[in-house]
Amino acid sequence: MSSDDSGTDVRERIETGAEGVDARLVDLLSWVMDTETRARIYIALRERPGQTSDEVAEETGLYPSTVREALAALHEDGMVTRRKRSAEGAGNNPYEYQAIPPSELVTGVAEDVQAELNTVFNLDEALGGEESRAESATGPVTISVAEEDEE
Repeated sequence: MSSDDSGTDVRERIETGAEGVDARLVDLLSWVMDTETRARIYIALRERPGQTSDEVAEETGLYPSTVREALAALHEDGMVTRRKRSAEGAGNNPYEYQAIPPSELVTGVAEDVQAELNTVFNLDEALGGEESRAESATGPVTISVAEEDEE
């Protein structure tokens, strides 16, 4: 199993909450990404970009087939990117995966949450109620995400 410089593997840190990867973060990422499996893979790829599915499986302790399926879904959803690993000679060149930055992940989630909240906001209008969005004092929901400038 892969380990960092201190000898602690990613799976153990996620499960025990060491080094800033606590259960709340995993829970939140699980909500954002739909499953804990996808969250664990995302964390592993943020720590060590450029891993293959087999390397992610070894590092996280997940079954290789589970990791391959989750990586395919994460790639389709735009949460990870992939490129072929270049190797000399003939043979299999597996994909290397990289998780998108958290700021991009949050922006995508904010847009989804905003759309859902606006659906709720417009419930009366959809039900034929008298209050329309234009007449409402609060207006539609807008969520903005701004990155802090690094100094």
